[in-house]
Amino acid sequence: MRIAIIDMGTNTFNLLIAETIENNTYNILFRDKAGVKLGKGGINDKVITPEAFERGVNAISYHMQSIQNYNVDKVVATATSGVRSTKNGKEFVEAIEKKFEIKIQIISGDEEAELIYRGVKQAVKFNNHNALILDIGGGSNEFIIANSSGLIWKHSFKLGIARLLDLFKPSNPITKADVLKVEEYIDSELQLLFDACKKYQPSDLIGCSGTFDSFRSMIIAKNGGIPEEVKKSNAYPIDLNDYAILHKELLKSTTEERKNIKGLELIRVEMIVLASIFTNFIIKKLNIKTLTQSAFAIKEGMADKILNRKN
Repeated sequence: MRIAIIDMGTNTFNLLIAETIENNTYNILFRDKAGVKLGKGGINDKVITPEAFERGVNAISYHMQSIQNYNVDKVVATATSGVRSTKNGKEFVEAIEKKFEIKIQIISGDEEAELIYRGVKQAVKFNNHNALILDIGGGSNEFIIANSSGLIWKHSFKLGIARLLDLFKPSNPITKADVLKVEEYIDSELQLLFDACKKYQPSDLIGCSGTFDSFRSMIIAKNGGIPEEVKKSNAYPIDLNDYAILHKELLKSTTEERKNIKGLELIRVEMIVLASIFTNFIIKKLNIKTLTQSAFAIKEGMADKILNRKN
């Protein structure tokens, strides 16, 4: 069976094409992404603007060309916070379903967290120590606590970077006062997480999706590159000192300067500073000891759910 999965995130629409192979596993045939910035200009007003609406439709059109080239048996599309929390999200979904004849599932924050965990556990080997998974999105951020025995706790917070960017409109470069305001706001919104971490004591952070992919790419570029086999791995340990240096550089950077940072995609130039502030806050607040980047997240979780239904 060959499937195409479209993860309709708030910042990017991601495509994964995979097929089943023996032993209840699957093989990834193709990956791609398209920038949409679905939340730009309207996320905190709970609306997809006409411009974002058009970018989203164009992104699906772009991905459908690849899907047709691979002759897939099934197309599965999931929409997350950038759609589920908006007044015209249903209208947006219906327009895409009618135009491209595909079905879109608007998933809840809980469902999103479960799929993220299902994706991450394919890339990262868990042990009996509790680990904290963080997926930083545009509309929401998902936190999951898990170990080798399974998922322990999960929650989706409406603290996505598109929301923070729209709410705080930070200076360019960001000021210390701006950083403090963002941190104070994050701190005030995460009590559920703090309570869970006090109970389960995770000391390892696993970061997935675009923000952590970017941290990995930027750090590798700064360090002069690494062997190709490591570069292609599905999990990458990020040295906390390397991350701290990168974070300080991002805080000092302007938008134009970030456009020239090796390893940073243009679609993340606007949001990477606030994403790094969020990550750094979590590392310091929770006394995180290790940081690992997972290349697998929600779309790989969905692939596993569809192609390997026994688990």
